[in-house]
Amino acid sequence: MDWSAFPPLSALRAFSAYAATGSVAKAGAALNVSHAAISQQMRNLEDHMGLALLDRSGRMLRLTDEGAELALACEDGFGAISRAVESLTGRGADRPLQISATPSFAANWLMPRLAEFRALHPGVSLMIDPTAEVKPLTPGGIDLALRYGNGDWPGLDAQLIVRSPIVVVAAPGLVGDRQIDGPEDLRSFHWLQELGTNEATAWLAGHGVEHDRSQGMTALPGNLMLEAARMGQGVAITARVFAEADVAAGRLIELFHDIQRKGYFAVTRPGVQRPTLRAFLRWLRRHAEADDDVG
Repeated sequence: MDWSAFPPLSALRAFSAYAATGSVAKAGAALNVSHAAISQQMRNLEDHMGLALLDRSGRMLRLTDEGAELALACEDGFGAISRAVESLTGRGADRPLQISATPSFAANWLMPRLAEFRALHPGVSLMIDPTAEVKPLTPGGIDLALRYGNGDWPGLDAQLIVRSPIVVVAAPGLVGDRQIDGPEDLRSFHWLQELGTNEATAWLAGHGVEHDRSQGMTALPGNLMLEAARMGQGVAITARVFAEADVAAGRLIELFHDIQRKGYFAVTRPGVQRPTLRAFLRWLRRHAEADDDVG
């Protein structure tokens, strides 16, 4: 690296703070300097680089294309430094470990096992956000996402925790004596799918079937979806791992399953991880290995 050509770190820090807050005043408050100092540092950075990083033509400052590109690089660079310092110094150890998971995974897989983690690590505070929304993993925000897929999330690290295909299930009383030979035989049923997803629509479309709109479709949290399916309120689509006990007990019957080899992954940012996250990932891996042995 040519350090002689590298911009002053103070100028980069001021620019990054502005890009993160969207305000010169807020950037100054974050760095405990005046807004005038922030403005001067950003002008120094533009002079050093010979580029316009800010568009000052309107009433509000805006990042130019070059400024937006540099802002992303600063976020990655300063974020990596922040995580390393936090890990090395132990700062942030008291911050809860923030975990994003679908309601289905949180209710049916994670919660039944979580008491063991709490017993092993009583000092670790957890914040679990059960949502189907794919939330970004950012420094100081979500530490870990438990996501369903094939493990391909560009720019992120993914470890397989639970392998499970997608299945279509229904209560025996709902199906009755109707012959179900193909996906088209399900178009006239009421369908249930997890809130925030389009799994039912996508599954039907993937099999060349258009749902009968007159039968409707209900979207509800994943932990309630299986309960509705058990009650015979509709055909549900879910990960097989969540329905296995109900199928074995006869409360649900498996109508179809997706042969694609997908599952739930522990997804994290690359780089240094704080100790609480490392402990949780070790615990997840032990359970994953135990489940594989049982399977």
